[in-house]
Amino acid sequence: MASRVFSGVQPSGVVTLGNYLGALRQFVALQDQADCLYCLVDLHALTVPQDPAALTAQTRQLAAVFLAVGLDPARATLFVQSHVPAHTQLAWIMESLVHFGELERMTQFKDKAAGKAVVSASLFTYPALMAADILLYRTDLVPVGEDQKQHLELTRDLAQRFNSRFGETFTVPEPLIPKLGGRIMALDDPTRKMSKSSANPYSYIALSDDPDLIAAKIRRAVTDSGREILYDPEHKPALSNLLTIYALLAEEPVEEVAARFRARGAGYGVFKQELTDVVVAALDPVRRRYLDILEGAELDRVLAAGAARARSLAEPMLARVYERVGLVPPVAG
Repeated sequence: MASRVFSGVQPSGVVTLGNYLGALRQFVALQDQADCLYCLVDLHALTVPQDPAALTAQTRQLAAVFLAVGLDPARATLFVQSHVPAHTQLAWIMESLVHFGELERMTQFKDKAAGKAVVSASLFTYPALMAADILLYRTDLVPVGEDQKQHLELTRDLAQRFNSRFGETFTVPEPLIPKLGGRIMALDDPTRKMSKSSANPYSYIALSDDPDLIAAKIRRAVTDSGREILYDPEHKPALSNLLTIYALLAEEPVEEVAARFRARGAGYGVFKQELTDVVVAALDPVRRRYLDILEGAELDRVLAAGAARARSLAEPMLARVYERVGLVPPVAG
């Protein structure tokens, strides 16, 4: 039986080149290797205040991005989290299982709550819903960024705790983290991850950026002292980040890319121009497909079919969990 992969992505803000290289391209590749479920986690987005119209639009836009980058609905399941009620139903069981102290230790909660006068309870219990998302589907592998590893470890702990207390029920998932590209850094600061939430639009490249804007952003990207093209994350972090982007999009080893520019005696200016060509060649077809998909009628059909398949997998698991914990099953009629 093929491994099952699950991952959830929040529909908040623009989708960046970092999202593409760190996650979306991997999602597309995995659909040929495993049974993949990709979830637009709109309920997770509600952990912080949202504009309702913007959330609706961003959820549809994210779905269109998934399809534009190559996700095939015939080979992978794409659905909206709120379309499958079992997610929130299992989340309550997970909240009853997780310890307060475990949630307090989550670094993402500390980071997102820092400096805020009001913090929602859902932001605190977010990891319980994430655990439910994953465990509902007997997930074997979770493509996950470094910033979510702690949450996945808690998911594994909760699966093992439930299995120990109530009998073997959940698959204990494993993380799947790419060796290169798992953490693309900001163009204006190589110490920070490229983020769609950045106040500086020149810190990231969005998949919706046109070629002229991509060129302007790369021209303004910070570099390191000197002019030699070297992949050295410790001493040349800014340049190494740009080399990583080039290597991933060109599908070449990063050291070979750097060596080729050194052999030509090329400096930062030449490198940035050729990096621009590589990024535009990769992203402009995605941008054009995205616009076509967003204007068409197929998107709603894909999401409806994805939700139907997700429910067919999630509901039997939820029923099994309810039985294990002693909840009385409903009587038909």
